[in-house]
Amino acid sequence: MQVTETLSEGLKRGYTVVLPAANLETKRNDRLASLGKELRLPGFRPGKVPTSVVKQRFGKAVSAEVLEESVNDATRTVLTERGLRPARQPTLTVKTEDPTASGADVEFTLEMEILPSITLPEFSSIALTRLKAEVPADRVDQALQNVAKANRTQEPLTQEILSSRPEGEGAANGDILKVDFVGKIDEAPFEDGSGTDIDLEIGGTGFIPGFAEGMVGAKAGEQRTNDVTFPTEYAAENLRGKAATFDVTVKSINRQIIPPVDDELAKTVGAESAEKLRELVTNRIQQDLDAMARTRLKKLLLDALQGMVDFPVPGLMVDEEFNQIWQQIERAKEAGTLDESDKGKDDDTLKAEYRTIAERRVRLGLLLAEIGQLNAITVTEQELERAMWQQAMQFRGQEMQMLEMFRKYPMLTNSVRAPLLEDKVVDYVLELASITDEVVPLEELEKALETMADTTAA
Repeated sequence: MQVTETLSEGLKRGYTVVLPAANLETKRNDRLASLGKELRLPGFRPGKVPTSVVKQRFGKAVSAEVLEESVNDATRTVLTERGLRPARQPTLTVKTEDPTASGADVEFTLEMEILPSITLPEFSSIALTRLKAEVPADRVDQALQNVAKANRTQEPLTQEILSSRPEGEGAANGDILKVDFVGKIDEAPFEDGSGTDIDLEIGGTGFIPGFAEGMVGAKAGEQRTNDVTFPTEYAAENLRGKAATFDVTVKSINRQIIPPVDDELAKTVGAESAEKLRELVTNRIQQDLDAMARTRLKKLLLDALQGMVDFPVPGLMVDEEFNQIWQQIERAKEAGTLDESDKGKDDDTLKAEYRTIAERRVRLGLLLAEIGQLNAITVTEQELERAMWQQAMQFRGQEMQMLEMFRKYPMLTNSVRAPLLEDKVVDYVLELASITDEVVPLEELEKALETMADTTAA
């Protein structure tokens, strides 16, 4: 095998490889002879099929198979002997006109971008401040009220109750109406704009702004027409920002009976007592706050690492990352949900900014991967299975199908494995860095997160 380097520019490499005809012919003949010993053809004894017959029937297929194997073996040899780590699958082009013909050398080219050589920074020199927030009592109180509301019951509003209300005898804030409705745009009903026996809470969430508010004072049996405007960020693109009317029929009105936060409620939701329920809720909120603090700390760490390394990144990887980002930008532009900071910028400006972000993400991704590899940081099968199950649980009733999808398609499995590995590498670096904890009010932690630009490697 003859190998000639044709390109060595930055991370780009190119080679011309020539496979001698004699070597290929030897492999073909060996394969044909071996095949003749295994074939069973009419008119010939088992294992005694002449090579000439085997060549006549299977020569082209064997030549193609030998060529493919030889090219693949040669490619692996080129990469191994030169210690090359391709960033992506090398581009292979066969130059020989009829590569399967006998008696001809086979020439092909290899072109690729290789992964850069990365020198790890001194992690102990990194100094970061971790903001930590304790759970405010009012946040716990609100969460407990949400638990109580989730376990509410309903009872019909009696005339006595309605008559005693200072605001009148109609539906008031907190009441639950059972309604039928038909939505119309330009006096024509639209798809998915109708509902039957729908519970509508006055003052609640989940409906178009203005819909529930328009039912204040309504009575059982009453029919009303509500004028509303769909939000500009509504889920259905064809309805965003459009004015609509809803013909609503009130079938009944109930009031909510929200239980007190006591031992009985606690036992209903699986806690031993009200005190234990408060403790569980507090711990859950604290976990959320700790996760927020970690998100900020991770961003600070990635910023620090970005400033400590400077190595070239493969253009193909940057292109792939940028294309994914730009697809999201174009979808946001079409949907009218483009970030406020990006509105008013022309495409050239946006592309330049997001290509810089793509390059940062690729560089940090390569750095984290190198840290993981050099320190033997891996994701165990148990960790991967647990993470896949947690994701599958988001699809109620289809958990087993989702798990099967994860196992069937490696790309889906890798989409679960990658963030797990990244977090383990981040934890490893944080252990070596100097971290100072600072307890701050929750509002300060939330504000710190809001002001962070979304330029993480994740």
